[in-house]
Order: sequence, then structure tokens, then C-alpha cells
Amino acid sequence: MAATRTARLPLYRPQSRRSEQALAIGYALGKSFILALLILIAVEWIARGSTTDIGDFMTSSARPGMTSVALMTMLILCLDAIFGRRYQSLLIIVPLAIIPAFVSQQKQLFLSDPLYPTDFLFARQIVELMPVMISQRPWTAVAVFIGLIASIAMIVYLWLCAWKRFPQLSGRWRAVSLGLTLPLLAGFVSLMDYSQYSWLRDRLQVIPMMWDQKENYRHNGFLLAFAFNVPMANVSAPAGYGAETMAKIPGKAMPFGTGSEDHPDVIVLMSESLWDPTRLSNVKLSPDPMPVMRENQSGNVFSPEFGGMTANVEFEALTGFSNAFLPYGSIPYQQYVRRPMPSLATFFRGEGYATRAIHPYQSWFWNRSEVYKAFGFEEFKSEENLPALDKRGFFASDEALFKEIMRQADGMDRPFFFFSVTLQGHGPYEPTRYAKNAITVEGNLPEADKSTLATYAHGVKEADDSLKMLMEWAKKRERETIIVVFGDHLPPLGPVYVNSGYMPEQVATRKASIEVMKREHETPLIVWSSRSGKKNIGTISPAILPYHVVKMARFDHPYYTNFLGRVQRRYPIIDRYQLVARDNQTKPDWLRAKEPLDPMMRDFRYIQHDMMFGQQHSVDRLFPSHAWVTRPQG
Repeated sequence: MAATRTARLPLYRPQSRRSEQALAIGYALGKSFILALLILIAVEWIARGSTTDIGDFMTSSARPGMTSVALMTMLILCLDAIFGRRYQSLLIIVPLAIIPAFVSQQKQLFLSDPLYPTDFLFARQIVELMPVMISQRPWTAVAVFIGLIASIAMIVYLWLCAWKRFPQLSGRWRAVSLGLTLPLLAGFVSLMDYSQYSWLRDRLQVIPMMWDQKENYRHNGFLLAFAFNVPMANVSAPAGYGAETMAKIPGKAMPFGTGSEDHPDVIVLMSESLWDPTRLSNVKLSPDPMPVMRENQSGNVFSPEFGGMTANVEFEALTGFSNAFLPYGSIPYQQYVRRPMPSLATFFRGEGYATRAIHPYQSWFWNRSEVYKAFGFEEFKSEENLPALDKRGFFASDEALFKEIMRQADGMDRPFFFFSVTLQGHGPYEPTRYAKNAITVEGNLPEADKSTLATYAHGVKEADDSLKMLMEWAKKRERETIIVVFGDHLPPLGPVYVNSGYMPEQVATRKASIEVMKREHETPLIVWSSRSGKKNIGTISPAILPYHVVKMARFDHPYYTNFLGRVQRRYPIIDRYQLVARDNQTKPDWLRAKEPLDPMMRDFRYIQHDMMFGQQHSVDRLFPSHAWVTRPQG
């Protein structure tokens, strides 16, 4: 019997071993899957701010939820194999998934948009503004700081000590794991390019919704949507773009370099967070915080942003190009301005003007020092080379900035174009910013909201007083002076909008009727001459503003007055979600519609791509002043 049993053992043990190995593999995969599922649920809970639709996300017939779990499982197995110990991957994956999800949720509270990969390009700016943010919410800042320190300490402890207790993986297991997961993860990288068709992505029913980032993050989840946005810096040429196409775009040659005494000086002021707070529902402000602006208002700017992203509005106002033709969430100042580009600065410089940018903050902020060079400004006066300016709270006051503009203007010996971005209106609107608020707030609002609104409204009053001072100075000048003032976006007033009944959420809507969109995106616009007074314009996108500036200065230009003039006569508002005609008729989702683009908007897109990314076939014909400024003169 013993011999019989001995003879059978070799046949039994390999099977047993294989079964045990299979069970071990299944057990390891199962645990990794469960860990991935828990991480993903935590990420979505944090990023969404609630658990309301996480169940639908995980069980949807479209499979972004399960796809995310599968990818997270493979990533855990792959990193464990690289490190050689099970679960060690979590020390990297968990912080890198949870922290961005938290930042995204906080960003949505203030700016309505989720976190994009491009946001990390201006991380330094967030750090610089940290003292302002802490002053507004000190206890929240303390809690976040303590949590951050505790998390860092725990991660350090786990790396230095606890990881030794994690099960060590055999060389064979590591090789098998890497052999399986690396090709699959590499294949996923190909799914990230949303501009290219993917058979696997189509089978999984994972649909990149780059035209609607809120829906993109809701449908695909934070991790997949964030990954889809990684390649957004790559802007492909629109179909049909080329030298022959550009040559067919209507245009006529116009002279430049003819600046004379008949042309005015021009000052364009983008006023930080300037808005009419008397628009708030169920709230009364007294006295009127902006009587001068109201009397001289030309219309409104339809801002493509809300509560922030000033540089995107500035990009449109200076170039006459539109963010609608760029990937959603992109920041041209950070990503795309990498070579000389046409702007109001190159136009006026070609006409013999002195061109100067003035901003009372550090020159690196929003990459302005490099951008202004690319835009053709001769000088940039920033905090580093401006005299010390009086402040209101953390920021330079409008009055001090306008006095400095007047001082510099009085020293000019030739016509000038000044562009300036103010700072006083920047949030948060802490109750201690002003010694005494001159505006009384009445209405059914919590005291904290009244305090915030009173601070903001007082800042608008000081901006209004400063504009009056600037206008009185301009009226006394011998040379005609054009002054343009507009707000970059609505202020981040937080719960004031909701508690006053003005908006259903703390941030503006991205897709709604034009009436709602105007209510939540319009900012005041003043286009005024010291000789002829205000110009009536209506509501326009920032990209249309250069037309009115150049036209009021009595110049003609093949792009800024000819082509852009034709655009504004038909479509004064160009938003990525809807195109608004002069008669207020809208074309929702016009960039995604099946029918061809209006030929005018198609040409607009061609011109912008040509000058920003293409071969600049149109530079000599449509931007002669830019060509003259940027090419060496022999």
C-alpha cells in the first residue's frame, strides 16, 4: 500500500500546486480589483461632492466605470510587480488619485470647471494667491493644512517602515504581471487621443466629450476624463486648411504705417471682476456704486469665463481670436502663444504708436512677460518695475494704477496704445478690505453674504470714481483720448448668487438659453472718446472688441475692421456652446452640428489656426502691420 501511495504522489502534487497557484492568482486579482473599486468610488465621491450618481456611473451600460476599475486594477498589479511587494503601489496611487479629485471639487465650487492637466501649468500662481485664499477661509485652511501634514506623515511612515511588512512577490509573479499589464496599459495610452478613432474605446462605449467638460467628467469619471484632457495641447488643423484655402478668404489691401496727429491715444483697461451688482435679484444697493459707468456704458462683454481665468478673456480682447476654436479648458497664454502673434499691440505699433502693457502684479503671472513680447508690446510695466502703488487689501488700488497710467501718458512724445489689467476687484472680498464700506446692502441675505457683497460693491464704487478721474483728465488733454473699460468675468461671490435668487448655483451655467447665459456672463463695457463720448455697441464677445477699438480710432485694417467687422455684423457673440446672431437667434452646439459651418465662421477658424499654429499664409494679406513689426527691416 505504501508503494502504491508513493507511486501516486507525483501525479497528485502538480495538480494540487496548479490549483493552489490558480487560487492564489485569483485571490490576488480579486483583492486588487476590490482595492481599485474602493479607490475609484472614493475618487468619484470626492470629485463629484456627493454619492448621488456614482451607482449609475459604475453600473451604466456604457462602461466607463468598469473600464476605470479595470485600468486601476492593472495599474496596481503593474506597480506592485515593479516594486516587488504587494500593495506598495497604493502609496503612490492613492495620493495621486485622491488629491487631484479634491482640488477638482474645490475648483468647481469657485470656477465651475473641473481640474484639467493644464491647470498644473500655473500652479505657482495658486501658491502666490494662497495668502488671499487663507484670509477668506482661515479655519478651512487650517483643517486642510493639518490633514495634509498628517497625510504626508502617514505616507512617509508607510514608505519607511510598514512597506517591509507587505508580502514580497516572487520573480516569476512579477514577470507574469508585467508581461500582462504593460501591453494593456500601453494600449490604453492610445485611447487618450480623443481626436482619433479607437476601436477598443468604441467597444467599451467610452466617449470623450471634449465639447462639454462637465458632462465628460460626469459620464467618464474623474480619472478617465482627466486622462482624455492630457493631449489637449495638440490642436489639429481644421479640415480643408491650406495655402489655397487661405488665399480664397475675402480680404482687401489697406495701408498701414500712416499714424498722424489726427489719430487718438488709446487706453484699454480690463477691470478685474467688474460687474454690475445692482443686477442681483431681491437685493438693493444704495447709493448706486457705478453711476459714471452706467452713464457712459456702451453695452456688455459676453465673457467666456466665470469667476476666474482672466487670461482667456484677455487673449480674445487683444488678438481678436476666439477661445471657441480651442480645446475646452485650454489656456492660450500658457499653452499656445509660442511665437509672434497678431494683436492690437502689433497693429498700433505698425501705425507708429508706442505700445505698452501695464499690470500691477508680477510679470510671470499668466506668463504675461512672454505673451506680451509675442503680442508685440514694446514695454511691459509690472510690479517689478512700477513705482510702489497704494493698495486696497492685498492688491493695488484702481486709483493708484490710473494715476500711474496718467503719469506715463503725460510723458509720451508720440501717440500711444496702453493696455492695462487692474487688480483691486480681485476676490475674495474680505470684510476688512476697506476701513468703511460706502455701499449699504438691503435684502434677505445672511450677514456673511451682505458683508461680502458690501466689500465687492465698495470696490466697484472706487473703480467708478477712478474712471471718472481718468475721464476728467482725458477731457483736458489736447490729443483725443479713447478709453475702453470692460470686466473680464463675473466676480466669485459664492453663495451670494444662490441666496439672492440670482443663480441656482454658485457658479455660472455653461449651457443654457441666451437669456440665462447673458445674465450670468455679461460684464459692463465702456468705449468712450474724450471728444465724441460713448459708442453704443450692445453685447459682444471679447474677440469682437478689437474691431470697435480700431474703428473708433479711425483706422481701417484688413482683419480687425474688414474681416472681424463682417463677423460682428452677423455674430456679435461667439461662444463655444452657441453662436448668437445679431437678431439674438442662437445656434446651439454650432461647432458640433452635422451641417457645415457658416462660411464666415469657417474662415474665422482658418485664419486663427493659420496665425496660431499654421504656416501664416494670411499674414501679409490680412495682418500687414504684424508682418512689418515682426520682420527685420532692411
